[in-house]
Amino acid sequence: MLLHLSTWPEVETYLETSTGIILPIGSTEQHGPTGLIGTDAICAEAISRGVGEACNALVGPTINVGMALHHTGFPGTISLRPSTMMLLVRDYVAGLAKAGFTKFFFINGHGGNIATLKAAFSETYAVLAELNINNADRVQCQVGNWFMCGSVYKLAKELYGDQEGSHATPSEVALTQYVYPEAIKQAPLTAEVASGHAIYGAAEFRRRYPDGRMGSNPALATPEHGKQFYDLAVKELSNYYLEFISAE
Repeated sequence: MLLHLSTWPEVETYLETSTGIILPIGSTEQHGPTGLIGTDAICAEAISRGVGEACNALVGPTINVGMALHHTGFPGTISLRPSTMMLLVRDYVAGLAKAGFTKFFFINGHGGNIATLKAAFSETYAVLAELNINNADRVQCQVGNWFMCGSVYKLAKELYGDQEGSHATPSEVALTQYVYPEAIKQAPLTAEVASGHAIYGAAEFRRRYPDGRMGSNPALATPEHGKQFYDLAVKELSNYYLEFISAE
């Protein structure tokens, strides 16, 4: 059940049996010469819909732009500042909490969002209490990072070993190939790829990682691999979601 394809009476009926909602969040940022700029949002959205179907849960609209300031040296990248993203998350949760939602499960596709999301959750709890929103003390937020699922990590290591890397990875590229087979990209990739450098500003990032990859070889990706990653992530995050909404 997708929020944007539902009517308000349908949502009101849903709230009679569940106060949980899944919110996909990703990023719009470069993913190397062959990775789609929307990779992180595409992955989060596809998996969220799968979890929603498996758990009969409502899925909110995808937050396509995240915290990707270090990627802005590459054309096409769009980023929110951490402070902006915190306000966005706070307003999403506050608006839905007023309607009666209390369990917010963010399925995340971008590592750069993690720290900001956790800070946003803390600020949101405080703001909801200050606004005296009904059931503010019952509102809980969790983040499930699909790429950190144990089963996903294990398969990536089995398939790609050290060539999985940490950005523009074959695992995430494979998932986008499964979701959008018509958008598979080909481009020359150098055998040597930078890795291991600390992340600072955008100019420094592009100097250290000139083609946008971080230790990865996305040429190893296939749509068939993507289907495997999708199935594993949906299964693991479905269990996580059900545990989350059933816990006091």
